[in-house]
Amino acid sequence: MRHIYLDYAAATPTDPKVLKAMQPYFCDIAANPSSFHAAGLRAKEAVAGARETIASCLNCAETEILFTSGGTESDNLALFGIVRRYADKGRHVITSAIEHYAVLEPLKHLQKTGAIELTILPVDRFGCVDIKDVEKNLRPDTILVSLMFANNEIGTLLPIAEIGKIILKWRKKNATGDAGSGCAGFPYFHTDACQAAGVYDLDVEKLHVDALSFSGSKIYGPKGTGCLYLRRGVSLEPLQFGGGQERGLRSGTENVPGIVGLAAAMQVANSKREKENARLSVLRDRLIEGLLAIPKTHLNGHPAKRLPNNANVSFLDIEGEAAVLYLDAKGIYCSTGSACASASLDPSHVILATGLSYEAAHGSLRFSLGRATTAKDVEYILSVMPNVVKKLRAMSPVNLDMKHFA
Repeated sequence: MRHIYLDYAAATPTDPKVLKAMQPYFCDIAANPSSFHAAGLRAKEAVAGARETIASCLNCAETEILFTSGGTESDNLALFGIVRRYADKGRHVITSAIEHYAVLEPLKHLQKTGAIELTILPVDRFGCVDIKDVEKNLRPDTILVSLMFANNEIGTLLPIAEIGKIILKWRKKNATGDAGSGCAGFPYFHTDACQAAGVYDLDVEKLHVDALSFSGSKIYGPKGTGCLYLRRGVSLEPLQFGGGQERGLRSGTENVPGIVGLAAAMQVANSKREKENARLSVLRDRLIEGLLAIPKTHLNGHPAKRLPNNANVSFLDIEGEAAVLYLDAKGIYCSTGSACASASLDPSHVILATGLSYEAAHGSLRFSLGRATTAKDVEYILSVMPNVVKKLRAMSPVNLDMKHFA
């Protein structure tokens, strides 16, 4: 039986080049980077080299890079850190209805505890945020705007650079900066770029962001690794305290192999980016075309402004979880949405936010392609999927019409 992995949005295999770069730091160079002896210095130099590499990829200073355990920690550190550090400057935060739970849950917690007032922007039927909505919701007490670069479930891209320009213009017009403290102005702008890393240019100057999160597990790097870019002048209240690593903002002994692997993964991904994006876009479009040929189906996300490897389709009259199991039996590994929400049987909050019905959202499947995906894989999926849908619909107690996609 063939085995076809189509859940790259959840996790990617570690690239062999990345693994090779990491290997010396498990045993041969195993010292603590904070130690003063020669072995510790070698480990420290490895961390510094990785920081330099990632800073180069993001077009920022090395001092603006913080290493974390992944995208969730990076998001939490940015959100809690900024809100708590600048509580005296404002309490209003803006985000969107399609954010990853690593952003939504921290912000809802802060809202529940009375630390912030939260505005959750709606999205259109494609999952896009209207940039005018961002502008009209900015207030003198807005301390933070957090919007994702690319959605992990439906693949829709948000216009981060355009939104960044709007925020810069608003800052200038309202003179919210403080030259004495080095503050460029409020609100600060954070983006979760976990799905965009290795796929798009993350030049923070072009994006006009003050904080940016990404993880190793999405870019063929080691799991349990991540990065937070934090613009010079932006302060944080730390989430954890200890030995003062990462400028005192993320204490704890550095994961040297993981950090080295994260930097290597970013380098490899950027070197492959243009060619791989073009290849995956062709496969994605063929997969979407074939899946939409099945009756009573709907493409979730923007038809053009989407990740090159994402195909998210809703099938009426089936349960997405059942389809995943049937496809698994055929050697096809996909998902119903975010892996972080896989324990819940509730339909995707992202798809519901686009206006689709509960029933349509329940029948959604996400196919996320990667470096090992081939044209033959796509054709195999398209040969299997119609029969899977037919079987599940034959067992289904419902027979809905297309108005549920309206």
